[in-house]
Amino acid sequence: MSTPAEMFLKHVANVIAERSTQYGDAGHNMAAVAARWSSTLGREVTAVQVVLCLLDLKLSRLAHDPAHEDSAIDVCGYAALLRELVETAKPEGR
Repeated sequence: MSTPAEMFLKHVANVIAERSTQYGDAGHNMAAVAARWSSTLGREVTAVQVVLCLLDLKLSRLAHDPAHEDSAIDVCGYAALLRELVETAKPEGR
């Protein structure tokens, strides 16, 4: 039997897969956002920084309403994407 946390994480995995189908590769999307934000802000912004800022946004919303499921789902999804971006950025053999 799965715990509520395990069931929630399975739901998050399904949402990640669904959004990948809808929007394409998340890493490429974050790189595109980084390019736009870099232009807007007049300084370089990385895909990792975009994800960290989006995590901050969702955490701020959860501080206002801890029961907001969509924000909790997004926090988990962004955390997973952060790990993916960091792992793919590592040089071979590290």
